[in-house]
Amino acid sequence: MSKANFETLLEAGVHFGHLKRKWNPAMAPYIFEEKKGIHIIDLNKTIAHLDQASAALKQIAQSGKKILFVATKKQAKDLLAERVKEINMPYVTERWTGGMLTNFQTTRKSIRKMTAIDKMQTDGTWETLNKRERLFKTRQREKLDKNFGSIADMTRQPAAIFIVDILKEHIALKEARRLSIPVFAMVDTNSNPSMVDFPIPANDDASKSIQVILDVICGAVKDGLAERKANKEAAKKDTPKKDAPKEEVKAKSAAPVKEEVKAEAPKKETTEKVAPKAEKVETETKEETPVVEAAKEETPIVETVKEEAPAKVEATDEAKEAK
Repeated sequence: MSKANFETLLEAGVHFGHLKRKWNPAMAPYIFEEKKGIHIIDLNKTIAHLDQASAALKQIAQSGKKILFVATKKQAKDLLAERVKEINMPYVTERWTGGMLTNFQTTRKSIRKMTAIDKMQTDGTWETLNKRERLFKTRQREKLDKNFGSIADMTRQPAAIFIVDILKEHIALKEARRLSIPVFAMVDTNSNPSMVDFPIPANDDASKSIQVILDVICGAVKDGLAERKANKEAAKKDTPKKDAPKEEVKAKSAAPVKEEVKAEAPKKETTEKVAPKAEKVETETKEETPVVEAAKEETPIVETVKEEAPAKVEATDEAKEAK
């Protein structure tokens, strides 16, 4: 992580504050002295707060969360966009749209509208539109890209927000405070540092001063992302080593199973010994079959009884005729 030196901050003019009549009394702890009607910021406290803020941002980046950078001033917008693109973080350099964080669902709808227009240009539906509709869609796309193009990848609310000049970006500050999002900001002598979670007392009007602070902050975020990537690669390398012992355990557990199969082989002999018993059972069943045959032979007796029944009927008839 690149740390700012006292000399580099002094050369960049980070120590210059506003006029004495424009100061905010809450900035008194960070003011070194007054010189020719201008307040001078204590750079030792600037370095301490800058290191604290960069360490916190590094941890947030290492955890894989997004950090939103906000700077709409002319001196800062180009510098911020150039440096934040390198670390692939969302940023806002145009007008801050009210409700960008507090009404995030509506913001996401606008981003989806922009992606829908991009999809129309690729899937062939763009050619079916007439000239007037195409012109309307292109203008709408440019407007959406200007306001929301830099935050198109931000699918959820950011874990932290970095602001340059909290007086100019007071709407972004209020929204972040309402949502309890940690705020990192460059605070000049005319600002109130108690509104910010991690204030960095510095000159927020000079482009050189903003550049030095942004270099340190972006460097810390880049280091956090690099450590996250290294940890992931190390975890991938460790997983095959962890799987190898499992395979050995499986091989060892398979060996006793084979031994058990071998031990079960003698049981076949026992089954053969049981076979004669089965034969005895079969002989007993064969001996019982003549009883069934004898029962079949007794069935003609029933038939003879049936034949004698008509004879009795005929005798009764003859007796009636004799009477």
